[in-house]
Order: sequence, then structure tokens, then C-alpha cells
Amino acid sequence: MNYRHAYHAGNFADVHKHVVLLALLDSLKAKPTPFCLIDTHAGSGLYALDGVEAGKTGEYKEGVARLLFPDLHGGEPSGSLPPLLRRWLDLVIGMDGNQGELHYYPGSPMLTALTMRENDSAQLCELLPSEADRLREVFRHDPRMHVHQRNGYEALKGLTPPKEKRGLVLIDPPYEAQEAEYKTIEQALKAALLRWPTGMYAVWYPIKLRSQVQPFLRWLPRSGARRVLCAELLLHPDDSPLRLNGSGMVILNAPYQLDEALREPLRAIARLLGKEQPAQWRLDWLLQDAG
Repeated sequence: MNYRHAYHAGNFADVHKHVVLLALLDSLKAKPTPFCLIDTHAGSGLYALDGVEAGKTGEYKEGVARLLFPDLHGGEPSGSLPPLLRRWLDLVIGMDGNQGELHYYPGSPMLTALTMRENDSAQLCELLPSEADRLREVFRHDPRMHVHQRNGYEALKGLTPPKEKRGLVLIDPPYEAQEAEYKTIEQALKAALLRWPTGMYAVWYPIKLRSQVQPFLRWLPRSGARRVLCAELLLHPDDSPLRLNGSGMVILNAPYQLDEALREPLRAIARLLGKEQPAQWRLDWLLQDAG
């Protein structure tokens, strides 16, 4: 595996993914009982935007920095933001952003740690030794965060259902296997849903060519989940395999009101991250109340 998320941290896909994740964490926190988040491809958890990798691509400048510092990065004034989006940005800026600079970006594990409660927990799976070592270092003083250096798909067999019986599985692979990755995800989801049918499952996917994504989206209503919500953000037409045109998230067993929680934040992100014109966005139930 050659993928390193440090080159892409804070880009428009991260903005989309992490706002959806925050909404899911909010829904889990709505009940007082503990929950568990299982992250199958956790990365290193925290990324230096002033580091070599982020500096080579500058992708964060068209993502999180465009929202936080629009005057410096060619964006339009954000004005009044939906509360969910504003709260996520406050979490990001709290990592050490000031005077038009942003030094660190919180990945999914750090966003989870910043959001969840004392009695909640997270199981973080990362196969790459260097990334897993960094995860351990970042969370060495946080007993809620448990790091596993192993294949996340394989780890699901032992981690589901968690002892809390409530929670979320986040599947966010690098898609180095491209279209073949979807079949692996389908197999992992089908098996996990049999073991833990009440769990929530969120899958991020890249949008390049629409034809690459469609078979997976058509499979989801047959996955065994009761509800499936699809949330997409498209900055470019989905007709080129040469660039990341959009970002997608599907949530299996999604909370009933999740679409309402995401509607205005997605609308605002599309408006603020679009260039010549607002980006396109989609929020559709692929399946509701099955079985």
C-alpha cells in the first residue's frame, strides 16, 4: 500500500466526510448509554498541514482552509453557517489554527476523541506500521482509544458486536484496489450485519466515474440493512477517472432524522467550496424501513 492520507488531509472530501461523521456521533450521543466507534482504516489520526506531505499537494487550501479563511484562499465569506458545520469548524480551528494559518487537521479518530464522552470507546484499525505507531503516540494518554495494527476488514470479525451493543463502523479505505474494493466492502458489510444487525455502518467512497460507483449503490438495498442514506458532494462532473470529482458517504441503519441534520450543512458546503458555481450535492434514501 502506497497511500498516505497526509497528502490529502483537509481536502473537500474530508470536509464532507467529517461533517457527516460528526452528525452520526451526535445521534449516538443523544442516548445516555455508551457507544463504540470502530474505524477500519484509521490512518494516523492527526495531520500536520504545514508538513511536507500536505505542502506538496495543498489540497487543504481548497477544502477546510477555504471555509475557515475564505479571504486568503479565494472563497466567499461564509456568513451564517449551519450549527453542525460551525461546530465542526470550531473543532478544527481548536487544533491550533490562528491568523489565517492552520497547523493541524483532525482525522476521523481525533474528531471522534474530541466528540465522544468519557464512557464511550473507539477501536482504531490501521495496517501500516508507521501509521499505527503514530496513532498510538497521538492517543497514548487516552484510555478510550484502542489501536489495532491489523487489516480492518478482518478485525471486524472480532470487534462486532462491541460490548457496548451500540455504535458505528466507519469504513474509509484508500481504494488502491479501485473497483475491486467495493466487493471487499460488500463482503465485510454482509458478514458484519449478520453479527451486529443493529449497528450503524458508514462507508466513504471516491467519485471519479459514476459507472464505478453505481454497482455498489445498487447493491446496498440488498445488504441486509434496514435503512440506507446516501450523501454526496460533487465539485466536478463525475465523468473523469483522472481526478477526484466528488465524495460520497452511505450510512447503513442510518438514524431516522439524519437527512434533516445534513441537509443545510451539505447545501452550505456545496455553496462555499464551489468555484465558478456551487458544487452539486445529493441526499437520498436508497432504502427505508426494510423488513
